[in-house]
Amino acid sequence: MSASSTLARATAGPADRAPAVSVSDLSKAFRLPAFRHSTLKERVLHPLQLNSFRVLQALDDVTFDVRAGEFFGIVGRNGSGKSTMLKCLAGIYSIDSGRVDVSGRISPFIELGVGFNLELTARDNVIINAVMLGLSRREARRRFDEIIAFAELEDYLDLKLKNYSSGMLVRLAFATAIRVDADVLLIDEVLAVGDASFQQKCFDSFDRLRREGRTILFVTHDMAAVTRVCDRAMLLEAGRLCELGDPEVVTRAYNEVNFSRLVAPGAEDADESRPGAVAIIDAWFEDGAGNRIAACSAGQEVAMCMRVAFREECHNPQFSLVVRNELRHPVVAAASQRSLGDSGNFSRGETATVRVRFENWLAPDRYSVTAVVSRDGPGADVLDHRPDAATLLVHDTYSSGALMEVPHEVDITRE
Repeated sequence: MSASSTLARATAGPADRAPAVSVSDLSKAFRLPAFRHSTLKERVLHPLQLNSFRVLQALDDVTFDVRAGEFFGIVGRNGSGKSTMLKCLAGIYSIDSGRVDVSGRISPFIELGVGFNLELTARDNVIINAVMLGLSRREARRRFDEIIAFAELEDYLDLKLKNYSSGMLVRLAFATAIRVDADVLLIDEVLAVGDASFQQKCFDSFDRLRREGRTILFVTHDMAAVTRVCDRAMLLEAGRLCELGDPEVVTRAYNEVNFSRLVAPGAEDADESRPGAVAIIDAWFEDGAGNRIAACSAGQEVAMCMRVAFREECHNPQFSLVVRNELRHPVVAAASQRSLGDSGNFSRGETATVRVRFENWLAPDRYSVTAVVSRDGPGADVLDHRPDAATLLVHDTYSSGALMEVPHEVDITRE
């Protein structure tokens, strides 16, 4: 855990504060028509189809509390119920069963800019939206310069919003909403648009609101942001609460839900019928226990593997495995000749499994392994070659942007 995240949690306030948001046994379902009629004739010919619906259970018996002054993350895959949860809290959706209690005034950051009039200028829209969000007209005018400065739109005040880019619209809407005096803020993926400097300003605003004792519920797919700013988090999957607690535990559970269902390609792509004197019939990744994997976290032991079938006698073949990232940069390479020297003699009908074990400090990314078998000698007489034979997704709660996250120590000496 980073020092900044530890400090943020330490200053979040006592754990025994009264809940600002309390959700008990919340359920919400939508009835979706099984058939859609586009003409009056279809409605007349198929009247019974109008009463056919299927039920989509968006939220199913969800219970949790958010303490006053807490920064609370809500994560989950697309369709897991995150946005529905925020809309139920904001009163946009009615609930089917359960109870929702919110103490204080709510400011929803959901579908930012939905109330903007594209035919009006930014100057007019800021005043109108600030008043709609609860400020008086005098207070909206007083905060106008702060809002525009935060959005970095001083040069576009008198431009109609229909000429704004989507990023400019979101910045203006966020800057307006963040200046409203609310006790509870509901934030739904509003940082997906905007450059790095603007996102940093948003996080700085969150820190300010935290210090002021505001309560923030934050929906995102950015696991690094969850571990960076959240005191606690929860994971939703298919409308149900799967994990609740420490952000790092929840982010690991999120990655497992997303990627543990992937099947290592080598498990399905084994091909005994590949031609040639030597054939790579399988390739895969393993964890330290020898289980095939398609995803893992940084820092754990992994192995890249291949199985080779010999149709003819072969003397001292060379086995190579190369791992590439999504940009096709080679980041790990291993060859039997360098590690073992001679690999030995293999008879016709024999099979061999080659494993290369290493401690995984690859940066979060999706990787593929290419397996190669070649004849002994300095040349490049390739006997078999399987590019991208297996894939591995590496996930972590932190990414520096480097190719590898090598463990290291930092020492600072004052002089």
